[in-house]
Amino acid sequence: MSMDRRQFVGSAVASVFTLPLGASAQPAPNADGMKVLVAKAGTLNLPGAGADLKAIGYDGQIPGPLLRYKKGEEVKIRLTNQLDKPTAIHWQGVRNANAFDGVPGLTQQPVSPGMSFDYRFTPPDSGLFMYRPVSFAGAQEQVERGLYGLLIVDEAEPPQVDKDMVVLLDDWFLDDKGAVSSALPRAAGAKSVLTVTSQMVPRVEVLQPGARVRLRLASVAQARAMVVSFVGVKPFICAIDGQPCDPFEPVRQTIPMGPGSRFDLQLDLPMEKGAVVSLVLRGEPDTMLVTFKTEGEPKAARGPIVTLGLNPALPPAIKLQEAKKLDLVLDGAGEVAKGLMIGMTKAAGLGDKPLFTVKRGTGVSMGFTNKLSLHTQFHVHGHHMRLLHDMDDGWEPYWRDSVLVPATRTKRVAFLADNPGKWAISCQVLGGAGAEFVTWFEVV
Repeated sequence: MSMDRRQFVGSAVASVFTLPLGASAQPAPNADGMKVLVAKAGTLNLPGAGADLKAIGYDGQIPGPLLRYKKGEEVKIRLTNQLDKPTAIHWQGVRNANAFDGVPGLTQQPVSPGMSFDYRFTPPDSGLFMYRPVSFAGAQEQVERGLYGLLIVDEAEPPQVDKDMVVLLDDWFLDDKGAVSSALPRAAGAKSVLTVTSQMVPRVEVLQPGARVRLRLASVAQARAMVVSFVGVKPFICAIDGQPCDPFEPVRQTIPMGPGSRFDLQLDLPMEKGAVVSLVLRGEPDTMLVTFKTEGEPKAARGPIVTLGLNPALPPAIKLQEAKKLDLVLDGAGEVAKGLMIGMTKAAGLGDKPLFTVKRGTGVSMGFTNKLSLHTQFHVHGHHMRLLHDMDDGWEPYWRDSVLVPATRTKRVAFLADNPGKWAISCQVLGGAGAEFVTWFEVV
């Protein structure tokens, strides 16, 4: 089997594709109403590799099929495992029913080779989400080899735009023999490789002056934080990690993205003919992802970009003075291989006892301290968090399901534990597979 990769260039990974406006891309179900996703191995012909790489994909695609539903529509997915190791699907950002969160050893049994598991849930929120393995031994390696995809749940009344696009970022690291490298720390000879699924990079879009674009950015990179910048336009962030926010401009038109992070933006192209707007992946060197050019007659003037509609299911405030307070510390003396998470273990084992137990409706204030010399990413399952200010008792005006913690820094979050069940907290060191630590808490 060969994976569906069509262009390979050096530096990082970008998949760029256009979504049909106002239409559902949900694949046709089988006779019993389930869409079957088959996790299977294959080879990937990657320039710069010593031989065809051992890759993994859903249904022979990297990324996996785009799953698209309307809000209120039930997701019915049957995962069939044709790999030689167990796997599962975590639906990142979905405030899911606990039984379908996809954490082997906590919410379900691992899906063994040759077996299947049915995921059936109705997402409570619209937004951009991700599906992939997490929080078990070998999960990050499966993702590094291509096992991931995107889930879109459309709003009841989506905003009117002229172009709806997805840009999905990833990275493939090759060792000095041209094979996929999961070693930590990265070998001195390791290099990253850019792959593009559906379109050449840069993707060039020609639109009328004043056209409005909806751009959905997502990152599944395992080995580093990605940084993207907009040139020639003022974008507005309208949702983060699937949850709407009041539209705001990113600082210096630049967005840092950790593993699993998603940003939903809207932007209006200049009204002048011949204008050029670019989306750039920052690095050494920079990589042009998308270029918009304006031609033809200008579009009729539109009103300002407005909110997608804040989620009324999330609390307007969290009573921090009454919240359960705790801290997690990643302390490895700067060496990932010796990293120890206080209260956490390597993803090979979750342990029998939760880190903490709270009653449903309890506020939780949590500090994440990173004493490593690498960035880390913390992901809290089943909930969305407010990122607290570093210098005062306020919080950022948006929700996150993950928080990126720079080296030697501490970040604090708060969330309302309102989703009953056993929920994982995973810490992903941005250095590659094998560096994920995990613990769990319980909401009763």
